[in-house]
Amino acid sequence: MRKKLSLLKKIFIILFLCLGTLSVSVLGNLKFSFDFSQFFPEEDPDLIFYESFIQEFGTDDNFLLIAIENEPHVFKKEFLNRFHSFSKASKSFEYVTRSASLTTLSYPLKTTLGYTALPIIHLEDTERYARDWKKIQEDSLFLNVLIDKKSESLVVALQTEDNLDYKQSEVLLGQIRNSLRKNDLSKYHMLGRAFFYEAIVEMQKSEVLRTAIVASILVFIILWLVYRSIPLVTISMISIGMSLLLFLGLLSALGKELNAMAAFYPVLMLIVGTSDVIHVTDSFIRKIRKGIPRYTAILSSIKEVGLTTLLTSITTAIGFMTLLSSRLTSIQDFGVNAAIGVMIAYFTVILLTGSLLISFPEHKLMGKRSAVGNWNNYLLQINTITKKYPNQIILGTIVFACTCLLGIYLISTDYEFKHVLPNNSKIAEDFIFFQEHYSGFRPLEIAVRAKNKTKVTHFTIAQEIEKLENHLRSIQSIGNLQSPNLPFKIIHKANNLNQSAYLTLPQEESTYEAYKKDVRKLAGKQFNRFVNKDESMARINGKLQDVGMDSLQKIYQQINAFANSALDTTKIEVKVTGKSMLLDNNAKYIRKSLLEGLFYGLLLIGIIMALIFRNFKMFMISLVPNVLPILFAGAVLGFLGIPLEASLSVVFAIVFGIAVDDTIHFLAKYKLGRTQGYTKEEALRKTFTETGKALLITTFILFFGFLVLLFSIHRPSITIGVIISVTLVTALVLDLLLLPVLLRKFLDS
Repeated sequence: MRKKLSLLKKIFIILFLCLGTLSVSVLGNLKFSFDFSQFFPEEDPDLIFYESFIQEFGTDDNFLLIAIENEPHVFKKEFLNRFHSFSKASKSFEYVTRSASLTTLSYPLKTTLGYTALPIIHLEDTERYARDWKKIQEDSLFLNVLIDKKSESLVVALQTEDNLDYKQSEVLLGQIRNSLRKNDLSKYHMLGRAFFYEAIVEMQKSEVLRTAIVASILVFIILWLVYRSIPLVTISMISIGMSLLLFLGLLSALGKELNAMAAFYPVLMLIVGTSDVIHVTDSFIRKIRKGIPRYTAILSSIKEVGLTTLLTSITTAIGFMTLLSSRLTSIQDFGVNAAIGVMIAYFTVILLTGSLLISFPEHKLMGKRSAVGNWNNYLLQINTITKKYPNQIILGTIVFACTCLLGIYLISTDYEFKHVLPNNSKIAEDFIFFQEHYSGFRPLEIAVRAKNKTKVTHFTIAQEIEKLENHLRSIQSIGNLQSPNLPFKIIHKANNLNQSAYLTLPQEESTYEAYKKDVRKLAGKQFNRFVNKDESMARINGKLQDVGMDSLQKIYQQINAFANSALDTTKIEVKVTGKSMLLDNNAKYIRKSLLEGLFYGLLLIGIIMALIFRNFKMFMISLVPNVLPILFAGAVLGFLGIPLEASLSVVFAIVFGIAVDDTIHFLAKYKLGRTQGYTKEEALRKTFTETGKALLITTFILFFGFLVLLFSIHRPSITIGVIISVTLVTALVLDLLLLPVLLRKFLDS
């Protein structure tokens, strides 16, 4: 037997060295990505409509805004010349299809000789700056769009190719920054897909590195405090590090793209791996301290703990797989990847840790007295408390459950997008700037379809669109509205001496029809942005302030209500669409998919536990301390007023998947004691002394492991870290206090 184990030891060590080397070789191919479509609910009717909508008009996030500030205002010749130079240069940037600013645009004016162009800002005539500004204010067409109301900043608005990827975004942003430096424009802000893509991917990369380093240091400190043995700590760190390396290598080899949830992977792998290592190593060390030879000890430990650890790994993986019930691909991917990672950690720990443990003589693995050496006494005191005060513990549990239900009732989904941006970052600063000085960033898209084969360019349809547009202007959170009527208004104004009072839709159909030729000739490209080829559909677009998801849902409902009641529904059909609305639709599905996933996960884990323990009462007893932590996690969100959004839904899967581990270890040890002939009290005492310490240590690691996320610059990650940490401590308390009471009261002697 010893020879076989020695051979297997060498095989496994060589195997993991090869796999580790292979993983390192492919890590450079690891992909990071960010796309709002990752957060679109699958099979949503609104998503299906939006996909057909963008076939007609293109995406609604193919823009990049660069706002450039100047003190005390922008109407300074030297600044305007530098700004104009940058604005002209932007037209030649890669992936830019259109560029617009107040220094490159002009007013059309109808004369006896035809149309001529009037500068919006007369760059070389400083005496006309005041009149130019007054005219801009009178028209209000460009206010909060290309210039802010206090004239402290100007915007260059770029339209880009659809769906720029990370590398394309980097190229474009590099050209923009070089040109800004060249023109000495240092005080600027950006908003748009390319900028978001770059910032979020850079955050993901730094988050993965930061959390991996901090979590590794934490794990090392905890393992040292537990074992006080350099060889033992080294073995554990090698195994845990190898599991993380193999996991990332596998993701890279499979071509998986790491999304906004990527920062959780190092923490999960390190702490889940550490938990497995401690259970195996603790059992092994306990046996060699009794004088059992290391080869015999490792076999005994794997038999005793290996199956239980496999079961906990499976249940943890199932917890993550419950995220498949989500309609968001980013959450589904996270669930699948995390489940794979948990199983990689298990097999790495069992095979590599076991091989390394038997590679050292027993005396080299024995460390000094552990810092937790006296914990058995404390654990036995807890056991005594559960024996003395069972009714009080049950009553306290009932009160705790009721309090949790109240907290869950208070959960809101009214989150704001700014809360997912990195703390104290350039992107957060720029986001706030555009929120305060312009019309926000959320694209608003409204599709208008003509009925009865009428074209949307018909005058009666244009009148209906104008009614809707006027209503939209009355909603405070909406700005920067544009529609197919805009070119007609501009031509109407041009035909009336460029007077601001005529920036309106013509009242006479004959006038409207007369302008069609000029609109197509002078503003054809702009007009085609708002009307599809067969003129059966038009779009109205604008910008929305980030006022909270619930508030935005009310705005969408208000628009639909107005369209159905105040517009002629025999002529047109109105539908709100766009990426912003699709993101907000998450609220409809998060709670539902979360509950569905947890129900199926609970059912599956329940079946597994019932098969393992083959005792229905034990199965029912095990459910109570595992459901309550999930309720507590929800209650924390409710009482702290933290809105439930997509990324926070992983909290429940993590809590559910990991919390059940302690219960399984506790019940498995108790059942083993009973099958060995111990009485109920003797089995509980043995469970507390032999498994209790491992549960405390692993929860200690989990608690501080997830608190590593406090170092994150991503606010949802910080929230997730704190909630999971306190919830897992709650799960441990329930296992140590409530489980013994339930076992005594409801399980037969």
